[in-house]
Amino acid sequence: MNDKQTPIRFTVIENDSEHHISTHHSNYPNLMFLLKDELQLDSFGECGGVGRCATCLVTVKGISGNSLIKERNEPATLSKLGYTDESTRLSCQLFITKDLNDAEITILEI
Repeated sequence: MNDKQTPIRFTVIENDSEHHISTHHSNYPNLMFLLKDELQLDSFGECGGVGRCATCLVTVKGISGNSLIKERNEPATLSKLGYTDESTRLSCQLFITKDLNDAEITILEI
């Protein structure tokens, strides 16, 4: 099985509920769209994935590879809101790749 066919599995915690997600590379453009679709989250990802509104804020444990790097608008948006912890991320800036396999993602309320 190549990377695009290998399932990507991770756990999402939302309001004290644990959800086990299984998906594949490129099923969604990013984690925000997957979470919004799978968990039917209202008011999540208001800016549509641009990385400016922070309504898709999450904490992540257990990610690896390129997903550790904060790029594009993410550092400025998080800094503006006072988030300096490496584990706090914008889900719209995390792509669905093997880097998320076995991760734990907690959805934050802002």
